[in-house]
Amino acid sequence: QVRLVESGGGLVQAGGSLRLSCAASGRAFSTYHMAWFRQAPGKEREFVAAISQGGGSTAYADSVQGRFTISKDNVKNTMYLQMNSLKPEDTANYYCATQSQNPWARIREPSAHEYWGQGTQVTVSS
Repeated sequence: QVRLVESGGGLVQAGGSLRLSCAASGRAFSTYHMAWFRQAPGKEREFVAAISQGGGSTAYADSVQGRFTISKDNVKNTMYLQMNSLKPEDTANYYCATQSQNPWARIREPSAHEYWGQGTQVTVSS
């Protein structure tokens, strides 16, 4: 069993920055691929960014490429999402997720992740 807890969300003006954190407990953190997803009201949950178990590979949605940076600290069992140059369309509830069964090739699929946090709200004002 894995427990994920997000933090760091809030209200920020367009152009500002936030750093989200995802603290993990349970099985060995360093064995997981991990990802961030987001969901805005009335929209489907969408992939934001992912990082491989060892941190050597990352992936980003086109909409956040160059503005967001994902990282993980296997000592602190924590994953981060540094979000810069925020836009109003980044407003959503942000979730961290992980799974132990599926390959990196499926990292962008919500259905491939079995463990989810409760989410942290990010609101970007124009």
